[in-house]
Amino acid sequence: QLQLVESGGGLVQPGGSLRLSCAASGPAFSLYTLGWYRQAPGKQRELVAGITSAENPNYAHSVEGRFTISRNNAKKTVYLQMNSVKDDDTGIYYCNARSRNTYWGQGTQVTVSS
Repeated sequence: QLQLVESGGGLVQPGGSLRLSCAASGPAFSLYTLGWYRQAPGKQRELVAGITSAENPNYAHSVEGRFTISRNNAKKTVYLQMNSVKDDDTGIYYCNARSRNTYWGQGTQVTVSS
């Protein structure tokens, strides 16, 4: 079983940057496909970025070119570097790990506001 803990959320101004981290505990972290999802108020949870066990990333169209997902298997951590943030990036960001089973973190709030 995998446990995920997100950190790094907070208040950021439009155009600013933020780095989210998700630390995992449990076995076989390197075998999981990892993802960052977000849920804005009144909206469904959506995939923001994902990275496979082979470290191939994919991004939602809305964040492509601004966000970067990366992973460090030795530290059992996945990151989301958020640059040039916009108001629409506001939401709760969840870390996800998927293999035969799927695990979620508790979420971290990101608020983009001037």
